Amino acid sequence: MADKKFKQTFMGIPIEKHDTAAWADIEEMKAISQVNLPAEEDIRNAKEYVDTNQK
Repeated sequence: MADKKFKQTFMGIPIEKHDTAAWADIEEMKAISQVNLPAEEDIRNAKEYVDTNQK
């Protein structure tokens, strides 16, 4: 029972940090679908990060 209470207490704390994600800095949004479009530089940085961290 104590394990369940612990889990319920910390369910709201996110595990990942999305501060540096490409979609974190929104340059504009599409009108109908509300999809955010990041800046071109953020897209390049995200691609570079993915390319350098491939196995």
